[in-house]
Amino acid sequence: MDEAQGLRPVLRSEVLNMRDTIGKVVVVFGGAGGIGGAVGARLHSQGARVVIADLNAAQAEAEAGLLAAEGGEALGVACDITRPELCERAAQAAVDRFGRLDGVVNCAGISEPHDSLTLPSADWARMVDVQLNGTFYVAQACARQMGDAGGAMVFITSTNAEAAFPRRAAYCAAKAGVAMLTKVLAIEWAQRRIRVNAVGPAYVATGMTERNIAAGNIDEDRVKARIPLGRLAQPADVADAVAFLLSEQASFITGHSLYVDGGWLAYGYF
Repeated sequence: MDEAQGLRPVLRSEVLNMRDTIGKVVVVFGGAGGIGGAVGARLHSQGARVVIADLNAAQAEAEAGLLAAEGGEALGVACDITRPELCERAAQAAVDRFGRLDGVVNCAGISEPHDSLTLPSADWARMVDVQLNGTFYVAQACARQMGDAGGAMVFITSTNAEAAFPRRAAYCAAKAGVAMLTKVLAIEWAQRRIRVNAVGPAYVATGMTERNIAAGNIDEDRVKARIPLGRLAQPADVADAVAFLLSEQASFITGHSLYVDGGWLAYGYF
């Protein structure tokens, strides 16, 4: 029978989507809320078994409990990504519980704008430790568990990997480092069949952004006026991009930073 008789050919993209929804094991670091929470929910809705790894153990377990209550499987674990041994423990927990590790998303991060002239060295070091060092520790620990079976990794960077903002020297430098780390790991681990990509949002409507707005670090109206699409990104916008890069539909994409920015980086007019 043909499409006119009630049946139509099954598209390759649909086959890949069906394959993607069944049984993949993905660890979402920083997954207890914000972008990470949206990413975990999105992947779980596609049938992935999700491990929520977060600095806040109680929130990680609570988020995993909410996902599991909707059906499927989820696990919450504590993890400080600045400690390599805890990243190893989180990756091992995924394998111990589900028998494999297919995907990794690092959403853990902080934002603390500060004048560069008076920026304490400890604050600089902490920003680099969380944003850049932690990303490497996560990737290294999970790649070891993936082994030769391969998998996919997605790091959350930022438009600040490309565009400089005042009072954000440490943040911009660290995010730019993550963008280059993405490229290095992508080419180094390609023979291991591990794809490594990044998603770089502009301003996202999360609790962290709201706190920066309240503190006067962000002028929401000016930001919206600067974004060609005229709004902040939603966590779901970022989660959709992450899900795509983890999927088989992105099987020939690696070493790439995908900017979910509403046109921010393209806009050069004022």
